[in-house]
Amino acid sequence: MKILQVNKFNYQRGGAEKYFLDISAALAAAGHEVAIFSMRHPNNRPSPWEKYFVSNLDFRRNNLFDLIRTPGRIIYSLEARRKFARLLKDFQPDIIHLHNIYHQISPSILAPAKKRGIPVVMHLHDYKLFCPNYKLYTQGRVCERCHDGHYHHCLQYRCLDDSFFRSLVASVEMWTHHRLCKFYEHGVDLFISPSEFAKKEAVRFAWPAEKITVLPNFANQPGVEIAAKSGYLLYFGRLGQEKGVDLILKALEDLPNHHLKIAGIGLEEESLQKMAKKAKIAGRVEFLGFKSGAELQTLVAQAQAVIVPSRWPENMPFSILEALSAGTPVVAARIGGLPEIIRDGENGFLFEAGTASDLAQKINLLASLPADIAALAKQSVQHLSLERHRQDLLNIYQQVLNKKTPR
Repeated sequence: MKILQVNKFNYQRGGAEKYFLDISAALAAAGHEVAIFSMRHPNNRPSPWEKYFVSNLDFRRNNLFDLIRTPGRIIYSLEARRKFARLLKDFQPDIIHLHNIYHQISPSILAPAKKRGIPVVMHLHDYKLFCPNYKLYTQGRVCERCHDGHYHHCLQYRCLDDSFFRSLVASVEMWTHHRLCKFYEHGVDLFISPSEFAKKEAVRFAWPAEKITVLPNFANQPGVEIAAKSGYLLYFGRLGQEKGVDLILKALEDLPNHHLKIAGIGLEEESLQKMAKKAKIAGRVEFLGFKSGAELQTLVAQAQAVIVPSRWPENMPFSILEALSAGTPVVAARIGGLPEIIRDGENGFLFEAGTASDLAQKINLLASLPADIAALAKQSVQHLSLERHRQDLLNIYQQVLNKKTPR
């Protein structure tokens, strides 16, 4: 099968990029012909398809040239449409799999795909299909204001980086794409959701259930065996307010015998470091900075537990899947798609989102987990192997191809 994978970044940046890069490699390894379409970026992996990539645009950089280009590029990129059409002509894919194309690529690429009759599936790695700021979270709380299809709420509450300009552009983008032109409604044959939660939210925002199928992310941790636990708690990921890392620090005040390691960087790093200097937890919190690869895998495998204290409704983060596949139980907030993977007393615990006292209680319960918890944690995600995921994805592709009128 000839498969065209599309994502705006062609390097490891977040969960969407991990999926895009890993599944592209897995499909190619299985003998399928895989091409990619992306944006030029200095961090990109080398690609034979780079000549088709769109020019670089940093939506969050306060560069005058980028600010001038931003609105037109986000709403409808003529450059992306032109280069994508050329790639379709040269590669002639059987199917197109979209990931994150918002802002830097835009849905303009759907037009040449529709013209050629090539079926399109799109992955819902986040909530951008119906939420202007991707997260269903703003001003410190879960937000679903735009469920009525009136995207002025984004501007009213400055949902993008508390910026008037960026929120205005995002509001216009959403109105144009979904209310005026309905690009995604007419241009995507099937949406793939990593969680039941994301599908239910999409349906609540008026997307048809029959156009959304659920395929959980894969839990693939090659080369990691069950390791001896070193007794520390671990948080790894971005340090943002919605991630709730401060809740772990508050919980530690009631957990005098626990130590925490934090692997990650972000806007909240300085304030978290100040919190960690409090008398009750001073000396028991270690900030490791950004970690990746084998070093991060070892940290995860040796932790007593990985903590996922999110305030926002996570979709299906790879962090919990990586932890469980390494034999490490997870204590996670009961929010979003997290309860679909974490089961109390079996592979970890769930706590009430935003409640540090309940988090502390669940961390205390870690000692009550079975002695073979590492093996049980791994077993709980065995059905989410990369190999099985690849086959399930190919089955989805084939189903879409079978429904599509032959071109």
